[in-house]
Amino acid sequence: MTTPSTTTVTTAGTFRLNSYISSKGDSTMATSPHHIDPSTYLDELLTQASPDLMRQMLQSFINQILSTQADQVCGADYATTSEFRTNTRNGYRHRDLHTRVGTVDVAVPKLRSGSFFPDWLLERRSRAERALSTVIATCYLKGVSTRRMNDLVASLGITNLSKSQVSEMAKDLDSMVEDFRHRPLDGGPYLYVGSSRFTVR
Repeated sequence: MTTPSTTTVTTAGTFRLNSYISSKGDSTMATSPHHIDPSTYLDELLTQASPDLMRQMLQSFINQILSTQADQVCGADYATTSEFRTNTRNGYRHRDLHTRVGTVDVAVPKLRSGSFFPDWLLERRSRAERALSTVIATCYLKGVSTRRMNDLVASLGITNLSKSQVSEMAKDLDSMVEDFRHRPLDGGPYLYVGSSRFTVR
């Protein structure tokens, strides 16, 4: 005798999942998870589809954050004259950051006086990598905004960045995301395209 089943529709953002569960309530028979975060799911897809581009975006974004932090410590933007400047740059020291998409070259700014150590990145690598790659996927999915950038830097424990600095970082990330969206797809002799459209109320 066939056990009747029910269909459960789960929505998360723009994703809609169907789970088929037996009438006995046996959760092991579900064919898909009941909850999925769209940004995390897209992050995994982008990482698998183009690890080289994801690595480039991670590297560019990480170095942009470090440069912005160094400007904050110096009291003025890089290569600008300001009465509020308290320190100056003195080159970079390069560190390898191993991520899921390969090794990233991190350029840590050096200062003329004192030191600059981004503990949010070098001491909490896995957390930082996940936060950064997820925000890239979120911006790819929903668009880049200053508010999302604020949420990102706050999640990394970075404080006291000015609105103009956060806005500039958002512009840079927006440019990287657009480059990713419009990248050439001529890597093979065939291109298969598929899509699904769901109406979520």
